[in-house]
Amino acid sequence: MHRCFLIRNADVILTMDDGRQEIKGGDILVRDGVIEAVGQGLYDDDAQIVDGRGCLVTPGLINTHHHLYQTLTRAVPAAQDALLFGWLKTLYPIWARFGPDHMRVSAMVGLAELALSGCSTTSDHLYLYPNGARLDDTIDAAKAIGLRLHATRGGMSIGESAGGLPPDSLVEREEDILDDCIRVIDAFHDPNPGAMIRVGVAPCSPFSVSRDLMRDAAILARDKGVMMHTHLAENDEDIAYSLEKFGCRPGQYAEDLGWTGPDVWHAHCVKLDVSEIELFAKTGTGVAHCPCSNCRLGSGVAPVRAMRDAGVNVGLGVDGSASNDIGNLVAEARMAMLLQRVTYGADKMSPREALEIATRGGARVLGRDDIGQIVPGMRADIAIWDMSDVEAAGSWDPAALLLAGPMVVKHLFVEGRHVVSDSWVTTINMETTLASQARLLKGLMDG
Repeated sequence: MHRCFLIRNADVILTMDDGRQEIKGGDILVRDGVIEAVGQGLYDDDAQIVDGRGCLVTPGLINTHHHLYQTLTRAVPAAQDALLFGWLKTLYPIWARFGPDHMRVSAMVGLAELALSGCSTTSDHLYLYPNGARLDDTIDAAKAIGLRLHATRGGMSIGESAGGLPPDSLVEREEDILDDCIRVIDAFHDPNPGAMIRVGVAPCSPFSVSRDLMRDAAILARDKGVMMHTHLAENDEDIAYSLEKFGCRPGQYAEDLGWTGPDVWHAHCVKLDVSEIELFAKTGTGVAHCPCSNCRLGSGVAPVRAMRDAGVNVGLGVDGSASNDIGNLVAEARMAMLLQRVTYGADKMSPREALEIATRGGARVLGRDDIGQIVPGMRADIAIWDMSDVEAAGSWDPAALLLAGPMVVKHLFVEGRHVVSDSWVTTINMETTLASQARLLKGLMDG
């Protein structure tokens, strides 16, 4: 993309700035990957023009929880109707046969899918490393696609023989997990504004690692100045496990081991109670809300309305493609809105609030103050939605994208780079990538 471009005459720009300003007939001037000006009637001799007529413009959406490797195991028949623990036990043996190619190609497909849904930044939680796979494989995929990535180095250390859920073949020694966390942080983590790659520390879950690893991981993360992530309070099985094994609820477990604070975010949190919500609000602990996965696995409806009202930082996550089974972030935002409305009342979440959670909310959860808004000085992560086609035909309010609008973005810019153009990923050869995915899938199915 030209180093300077001007999005001109957008029907509506949903800025998500502090005043939630919405600009009709608006322009956005971008230079060197940064938003330079937002308003009406902007002009620059050097700028390449991007026509915004008939379009809604939003900040790029932000995904706070994913397992990109799972795009190779969508809709596995034996796992389609299972609850969380049974679902995992079905899929672990398949994942144990993955290698570096599976991780990299699956991540490429998952990232492309996210980009097409208007997502410019994603977190990824990779917690198993079979057959030489490394976090580097996912990072390479993100660099190729051009999305911002918060790559978290997960791990599992308690296998079946020790009372854990995963098979022994997928667990690692705890010292090896911590050593590799240090390696990938030193190799890839960029703490600077505009960072394309950041690295976090992310033991998988309370039922797959020890208390010692959780505590040591928190100490390591804070020593390195990186964020921390894990699964928490996902369903009733999760709560029962915590009460039986630890003698406390998940919120207390997290607090005791140093897993609360503004540098921590937890995935799911479907079963948080009032005291845990208050704890998260008081400590600045973030939540990645994954509504479609929670529905798919029958986990329940997370109390997002109560969390938001209490002041908890909430972002959205598509979760893994084996439990969603798609990775469309605008569809996730719509589901988040609908679930809060059907549970608590039709006036309990507006389409604008759900979109705010998918932009500003996600940025806050990931500790970013440079993305999530269309404001001068912010990075140029911008999604352009065509409101002139069939999905939005007849809509009175283009900014109500989640009520009537496309699920695929027309244009997506990340750091000013044109990643999606006319609803097509421009940064990689999609046909070649999908052919590689099909080949790897056949090998897994035949095996």
